[in-house]
Amino acid sequence: MKKYSIIIAVLSVMFCSVSSCKKAFLDEKPYSSYTPLTLTDSLGFEASLIGLYNHVSTIFSWSDQQGWPSVWQVGTDVANATNNQQGVEIPYYNYATLTPTDNGASRTWNRNYILINLTNIIVDGIESPSVTSLSAKGKSLINAEAKFFRAYAYNNLSTCFGGVPLITHALTGPKTDFVRAPIADVNNFIVADLQYAVENLPDIEAVKTNTKGKMYGRANKFMAMQLLAEVYLRMNKPDLAEQQAQAIINSGKFSLVRNRYGVKTSLPGDYYSDMFQYGNQRRIQGNTEAIWVLEQENPASVVGGITDNPQQRRVWGAAYYNIAGMALADSLGGRSIGRLRLSNWVLYRLYSGTDVRNSKYNIRRRYYYNDPAPAYASRYGKPVPFTGPDTLQNICPSTTKWAAFDPNDTFGYAMIKDFILMRLGETYLLLAEAQVKQGKTGEAAITINALRTRANADQVVSGQMTLDFILDERVRELIGEENRRMTLMRTGTLVERAIRLNSNDAVKPITGLTNTHLLLPIPLNEIQLNKDAVLTQNPGYN
Repeated sequence: MKKYSIIIAVLSVMFCSVSSCKKAFLDEKPYSSYTPLTLTDSLGFEASLIGLYNHVSTIFSWSDQQGWPSVWQVGTDVANATNNQQGVEIPYYNYATLTPTDNGASRTWNRNYILINLTNIIVDGIESPSVTSLSAKGKSLINAEAKFFRAYAYNNLSTCFGGVPLITHALTGPKTDFVRAPIADVNNFIVADLQYAVENLPDIEAVKTNTKGKMYGRANKFMAMQLLAEVYLRMNKPDLAEQQAQAIINSGKFSLVRNRYGVKTSLPGDYYSDMFQYGNQRRIQGNTEAIWVLEQENPASVVGGITDNPQQRRVWGAAYYNIAGMALADSLGGRSIGRLRLSNWVLYRLYSGTDVRNSKYNIRRRYYYNDPAPAYASRYGKPVPFTGPDTLQNICPSTTKWAAFDPNDTFGYAMIKDFILMRLGETYLLLAEAQVKQGKTGEAAITINALRTRANADQVVSGQMTLDFILDERVRELIGEENRRMTLMRTGTLVERAIRLNSNDAVKPITGLTNTHLLLPIPLNEIQLNKDAVLTQNPGYN
């Protein structure tokens, strides 16, 4: 009985507290994720800037949908899905299934608009008159870094979707009346942000430091110049794009890698493959082409060194260990699962001669039995024959750029390599594209020959210089690095090139591709939640 009396007494006190005793107890005090962080000092701004790099890495790492890297490659001219697809990539080769409910399009929209709001918080804060603890130069540096990332996000969105809602300040509450800005307005906004970034970001040498704890990959003005060149090309202003690319090349800060360097020079390889070895990718590690490297760290030694678990190695590499007599090996790039396969055009028709980019160290075309177990002794060291469906996933030729073996993760779930997002090789390609679009085919040939000389490939002449050739050369140089879908969307060539070069060769052939797919669908949930205005859908999507 005493026990029940105590319970009744406690309930009485609770009732008193919740009702007449303290009426304010019921007053709601919502804490919304829209409420912007108040930034007032250098430590707050610095932490917020570092957070931008963390968020950008989530654009490339999404383990819930392991086929995410395939979204940007399969169904184009360079790659096909295999039978080991996961699902998110299906609408990107079976285009009839690409609808406004698509996960890939929604993820693209979501990641980039979150990045925009994060940058707007910083820009609003640093431009506030109430912030007086920082010098004018310190403010402009913070502002420039944030504006670079804002421009980066808007360029991703406008390339993928066209005109999009233009949000120039941090959201302070729910908003349900977004409208799409004209693409010209979005482009002008991007250009203004990047021009500010070029003027106010530091030289790359200023962020190349040995100081412990510093990020060597922090934003520099050449990152803004490279992105600006790409944006000008998308805007059909090749003369302005040429100026930006020439300025990077002529800066004297970068040079094409022509000699072996770094962590594996004692092992077989070549100078081109050295760029993509774990431990060689950063400028501080000897990569003289590096303009923007998004650094990742092994989480076994650095807590939070990667976001999520990037799947690039598992997607791009072959699942060779499924072959009896094959064992996981560092020399074969660790464990991959072959979610995509390079197109026959890339494998058999793209490269010629002695092009180093097609060497066995850069595209692995041959496999040898390597399991020393007694059961496989008779075949040990012999070549694995290319027969049957194994060639589509298990021993398919593949780029080695994502190969890496982590002894702390022999299962190979995460990928710990850095993301090389901008390098000098692409600068030459952007320059050549700008020159071709201006009819400067002789100059474009000189530009392309700089890359081909480095690659020990045959020289080209002005008569070969077309946009198609430049797009071919981008594959030779950047396969496994560039977002191929966005390149072809930017240049308006996705449909023609995918159908001409890669429509009938695959186990998962390209179907249903039309000009509709030069843009992605606006996510349906964004349209439905936008109840107080019309967020128009891209043509061709229902």
